[in-house]
Amino acid sequence: MKAAVIEALGQPPAYADFPEPTGQQGAVVATVEAAALTNLTRGLVSGAHYGSSGLALPSVAGVDGVARLPDGRRVYTGAVSPYGMMAERALIDPRGAVDVPDDVAAVTAAAAPNPGLSAWMSLHHAAQIRPGRHLLVLGATGVTGALAVQLAKLEFGVQRVVAVGRDAARLQWLRSVGADDTIRLGHDDLRTRVADAHHDRPFDAVLDYLWGEPAEQVLSALGNQGLGATFHATRYVQVGSMAGATINLPASILRSAGVTVTGVGFGSVPTDVVVRGRTEFLPRLFGMLADGQLQLTTQAEPLANVEGVWAQREPSGTRVVFIP
Repeated sequence: MKAAVIEALGQPPAYADFPEPTGQQGAVVATVEAAALTNLTRGLVSGAHYGSSGLALPSVAGVDGVARLPDGRRVYTGAVSPYGMMAERALIDPRGAVDVPDDVAAVTAAAAPNPGLSAWMSLHHAAQIRPGRHLLVLGATGVTGALAVQLAKLEFGVQRVVAVGRDAARLQWLRSVGADDTIRLGHDDLRTRVADAHHDRPFDAVLDYLWGEPAEQVLSALGNQGLGATFHATRYVQVGSMAGATINLPASILRSAGVTVTGVGFGSVPTDVVVRGRTEFLPRLFGMLADGQLQLTTQAEPLANVEGVWAQREPSGTRVVFIP
């Protein structure tokens, strides 16, 4: 069969032949309909992600996607290693699969769960967000950040969402789907804007998809100056590092304010929360997509184009999805 084959970490997958999977120990062979090119998949293949060390080579790229099981069910699922989802067929454990409704296109169903689950776990578990809260999303113009803005209102009833990003057009669009205010990186004074907003109505949580210098500015804005400052609990949730892998964090920020720093990724979320996300939230996510409440931009590409597409950066806020 044809697949996106990983021969070595740090190199794009090649569109090449790979051995056909065979059913084993409860796993079945499924026909893949769509597989998304996520930041997680890119990171694993690059060798830069902390999960890369567990990859067996050669293997097939693609963490998740939509496939048709032998019994006819169309499901969102991952594949049993070394078979990834960027292939004509994959080895699937049906026990971990989630049914995809008929009224949700395969491309959309493949694109939404990874960022949607990440946003949901960040809001529900790490940020412990509740109705009426005040939220800052740093890196809101990306795929996951944009879903987090929308879900904050649709799923969690957040009162006020401030979206931070670089793309002016995307920031304007975010105002139409849930953002109450926006801050443009490279144009607005991030530290001053965040400090002013935090002073007027303290942030209860920050979702950070950027890290690096933007995180330094936001954390500095959350810190208090002088003695006798009023305490307010702010959960700072680190999710992505598009602007840099490290920061300089003065100790005084954590001593002067009620900021708690945590993260969302492999190993940082309890298993029961992950299971709840897949079994309880994913059906609601598909429902929101089906009725148009949730907006997600996709770009479908033939799997045969994987090498060329891999080397490019998709437009801001767009999720590339490969069709075998």
